[in-house]
Amino acid sequence: MKRVLGEGWILPALDNLNRAFFTTGKLTLQQCKKCSHLQHPPEEICRNCQSFDLGHFESAGTGKIASVAVNHHPVHPDMRDIVPFAIVLVAVDDAPGPLLAGNAIGVAPTDVQIGDSVRVVFEEAHDKHTDERLLIPQWEVVR
Repeated sequence: MKRVLGEGWILPALDNLNRAFFTTGKLTLQQCKKCSHLQHPPEEICRNCQSFDLGHFESAGTGKIASVAVNHHPVHPDMRDIVPFAIVLVAVDDAPGPLLAGNAIGVAPTDVQIGDSVRVVFEEAHDKHTDERLLIPQWEVVR
């Protein structure tokens, strides 16, 4: 899949907390092993019970758009050819609580609506500094 924001756009900096989210090709959220709380972005402590015993929850990757913003203004010269694009927050069906950000794809950006059903898809990118393969979650509108 072609990168939504183009090949030259900045990639996320990977660390031990977010590596699974950006490299596994699965929608992987952080889950507390003590209280089962789901959270994103991942942190070193559970926001619910303050436990340090955290693991991962693998979502089926479907949800509904809770918020959408369509960007029409290229805030960087490299973005001139990709505007407009839709940035969404998604409420994941099997992971209540966190809203996940990404780009909406599959329909015209101006046709994306709150309440649209989406499924996660992954765009591949390679970090030229680390040669690491990233699989970045994006949201395909399903109608």
